[in-house]
Amino acid sequence: MLVLSRRVGESVTIDGGVVVTVLEVRSDGVRIGIDAPRSVKVHRSELLEELGRRNQEAASPQEDVVSSLQDALRRRTGGEAAADEAPSTDPAPERE
Repeated sequence: MLVLSRRVGESVTIDGGVVVTVLEVRSDGVRIGIDAPRSVKVHRSELLEELGRRNQEAASPQEDVVSSLQDALRRRTGGEAAADEAPSTDPAPERE
């Protein structure tokens, strides 16, 4: 990590296209301005971390949900197997 000291009004340029400017320093934080091309995504880190955590939770279903889906799939598969055993509606082959 690069650590810099900046004063209000001073900027840092990143990769020639992103300019970060210190706007105000308060006792409880710093206000910064970010000037970046529209193609550059700028997000607050805490929101990205929360989004990643929620996506991970959504991609990892609870065990009871998985069991319920497995039971439903077994029932369905059993139903299809019974249908496969049902008599065919095709005409019987001719005998010679």
